[in-house]
Amino acid sequence: MAVADRAALSAVNGYRAQQGRAPLSYSTALDRAAQAHADDMARRGYFSHDGADGSTVGSRVAAQGYGWCVVAENIAKGQRDLAAVMQAWIASPGHRRNLRNRDVTQFALAQGAGRVWVMILAAPGC
Repeated sequence: MAVADRAALSAVNGYRAQQGRAPLSYSTALDRAAQAHADDMARRGYFSHDGADGSTVGSRVAAQGYGWCVVAENIAKGQRDLAAVMQAWIASPGHRRNLRNRDVTQFALAQGAGRVWVMILAAPGC
């Protein structure tokens, strides 16, 4: 696991522990989906949960071979580092709800050019 992945794991699970939530594991399949979406948004100059090709977080995750039961996505743009993006998501009710979701068990966080951030939280097939 890369240093950045370990830092993300520590930040997310630290926040979840403060909220009485179970820790998450890091998923390489979710990482591939998050990185692809971050890179696509950066390359094409858009910012949306919907892909330029009409994809959704669920279809992007499935395309990576991840059979999901629950899936959610947090996106951000412009934050200079992991601490700043976590602070922004915690301050946002919808993003905070995703971080605190009791049903997710895995996640990944990716950063694209131009400080485009994508976090995917999910649970494999139920």
